Amino acid sequence: MSGGPSARDAVLGRVRAALGVDSRDPGRRAAIADRLAAHRAGVVPARGHIPPAEQVDLYENRLKGVMATVERLPEAAAVPAAVAAVLRDRNLPAAVRIGDDPRLAAMPWGAVPTLAVARGRSFGDDLAAVSHAFAAVAETGTTMLVSGPDNPTTLNFLPDLHIIVVDAADIAGDFETVIARLRARYGEGEMPRTVNFVTGPSRSADIEQTLVLGAHGPRALHVLIVG
Repeated sequence: MSGGPSARDAVLGRVRAALGVDSRDPGRRAAIADRLAAHRAGVVPARGHIPPAEQVDLYENRLKGVMATVERLPEAAAVPAAVAAVLRDRNLPAAVRIGDDPRLAAMPWGAVPTLAVARGRSFGDDLAAVSHAFAAVAETGTTMLVSGPDNPTTLNFLPDLHIIVVDAADIAGDFETVIARLRARYGEGEMPRTVNFVTGPSRSADIEQTLVLGAHGPRALHVLIVG
């Protein structure tokens, strides 16, 4: 085996030579470390720089623009009845699957005796599931979900109908804000195994430019904004 530099090292060496820099320069290393530690945001669109109430309106309008349906609820206690109504309106069985999210667990599911609530991850035989969002982005109508027992990722992709509960207070204007919240929640250098950004129901027009819903996930997305 040759003990010479790898192809990667050779390429990077030529780049450094062309720039007239040295990878061992402590000043450059300090600048890189500072940039990584500071988490400076790039250019943030002004669209989301509006008061919180208007951010909620913008989020709702963006959701509707990507073929999702939206409902506003005054309090979390209204979620179970709203879920049952959505299933009834769509002629779906009165059954949903949820994870172990304590916010969902605290809701009065027993107040709707006709609704069957299963808990845990989905194995592909659930028609409807309920997740609780970590945050949402007003500028694009995107909802952020983090993986784990509280909200299993399988609930995001396997059922035909995905119902997401979003606290109005968790809606931010832009992606940079929700990423900062995620970093603050989990701590420096830590992340959940998966972070999913959901913008509308699953759809694709890859084949002959014909729009197909449910290509890679739920055919329908219904968002319940609480508060």
